[in-house]
Amino acid sequence: MHRPLTSNRLLLAALLAFAAAPALAADVGVSVSIGQPGFYGRIDIGSFPQPQVIYAEPVLIARPAVGVPLGRPIYLRVPPGHAKDWRKHCGKYNACGQPVYFVQDGWYQNVYARQYRERGYDDQGRDRGGHQGKGKGKGHGKDKHRD
Repeated sequence: MHRPLTSNRLLLAALLAFAAAPALAADVGVSVSIGQPGFYGRIDIGSFPQPQVIYAEPVLIARPAVGVPLGRPIYLRVPPGHAKDWRKHCGKYNACGQPVYFVQDGWYQNVYARQYRERGYDDQGRDRGGHQGKGKGKGHGKDKHRD
């Protein structure tokens, strides 16, 4: 049996709906592209200069299953602290089972991002003629990772 809404129940329902509204509005995606200062994620080196990395050896959290070959290392730009506590953060980048080199922030900003923009890549990694460039990872680079 359904009870009619009393003024107390109506007030409570309105308060709950009002309280939930900011949480729903706060779920706004942030799009940051390669070449912008706030970008964190995978970068493909391609024809770019050899990156300066934080650690000389790639970091690997979880080895692939037996019989599955270890993939080539990937290059990531991550926020400060993520490289130090990589076990905690690798899932955000879908990179727990891959060897990872973390690029130095100065190299990213002063070399990679500058040349990326100078070469005329758009936010989808295409050059001025619409061709896919070597400076853009597939399916990466659109989301800003935060903690």
